[in-house]
Amino acid sequence: MCFLNGMKSASASRVVVTGYGCVTALGQDASSTWSSLLEGRSARAPITAIAVEGCRVTDGAQATLPDLSHCSPRLLSRLSRADRLVIPAVHEALEMAGLLDHRGKSVLPILESSISTTACGMEKGEEFLKSVWNGTGRGRTSLLCHYQAQQQIAMLHKWFGFTGPSTIIANACAGGSNAIGHACDLIRSGMAEIILSGGYDALCELVYCGFDSLLTLAPDACRPFDRGRNGLMLGEGAAFLVLESECHALSRGAEIVGTVAGYGHSTDTGHLTQPDQEGAPLEKAMRQALDHAGLSPAKIGYVNAHGTGTPFNDGAEAKAMKRLFSGTEARLSSTKAALGHTLGAAGAIEAVIGLLALKTGSLPPQINLLDPEPDVEGFLVAQGEKVEIDAVLSVNLGFGGSNAALVLTGK
Repeated sequence: MCFLNGMKSASASRVVVTGYGCVTALGQDASSTWSSLLEGRSARAPITAIAVEGCRVTDGAQATLPDLSHCSPRLLSRLSRADRLVIPAVHEALEMAGLLDHRGKSVLPILESSISTTACGMEKGEEFLKSVWNGTGRGRTSLLCHYQAQQQIAMLHKWFGFTGPSTIIANACAGGSNAIGHACDLIRSGMAEIILSGGYDALCELVYCGFDSLLTLAPDACRPFDRGRNGLMLGEGAAFLVLESECHALSRGAEIVGTVAGYGHSTDTGHLTQPDQEGAPLEKAMRQALDHAGLSPAKIGYVNAHGTGTPFNDGAEAKAMKRLFSGTEARLSSTKAALGHTLGAAGAIEAVIGLLALKTGSLPPQINLLDPEPDVEGFLVAQGEKVEIDAVLSVNLGFGGSNAALVLTGK
């Protein structure tokens, strides 16, 4: 902990970002994902990684798995699809933060983590179940433990050579933001100096078929904040950030690439899957994050909205955005139209996008618009927009009424 003349230093409570990385359906790292977003590309394509025969919708945002052929075939066979998304994203984040040695191992023997996921490595469990159904399940019970989230954490520890306490946030689609917010709370309280935080989710049959059964998947393009929107596009990915107290980052000479200035969260009490239709709890979470950051709505240059493209979500979110940002110059878009909804990874991926917007001044456009939602029509980002911004708001909602918001600022 940082102290100055016996008093806690202000830099001890400021949470900074020293590294980030991601793998998405539009790129195998942060820069390629960002370039594709700015070009207005969509990752929508036929799903081939899992069985989707019989589903009403068979398209989504499937990632190309990064090459891990340098590891042994035996080890590769043990990795879940989720593992293969997580490893490159963590590597990119740790490398940017200056925390990897020449072997690609962590220079810190102990590194705490706060991580979000929804389905863990679910395809391993599905693989076991299928083997039971077809009578080849003998000797494959280890698959049952390999899908659980603690196994992905253990894999990270072994792969990068560090250990340490880990918190797993399973808070549906708000989990990625909540994992980052929880990490920031730990750092601000003095309980940790540096934390690896983020989220991941891979496509699996259980989740995909579940959303398809709920009739929430868009049969064609996902159209957030369009009056004709008719569903979400399911995706997959992983993103991680290295978060530190400013004092800790400065003491080791790390480059600061951004700041998590505020975090807010709230819970609806109305419906298991639908958000409050006036958006009041979401507005509360956003205002809490702004208050935490000491900023007014007018200081937010860009909002990365949850924007799933479903009728109930976008309508409620648009009302909350209109109340909060009317009279400001805030710009808004949902990158889920391009990347898909990545569930437990969404908040982390969108935090990385927010940091890139701060760094470059470029904004990801709201693609697939035909008839914009009137409440936010004036805020929606057009292709090629570039502005000077000092702060970004990232917003996520989850089943069970969870709302989360992060305020990100530059270094």
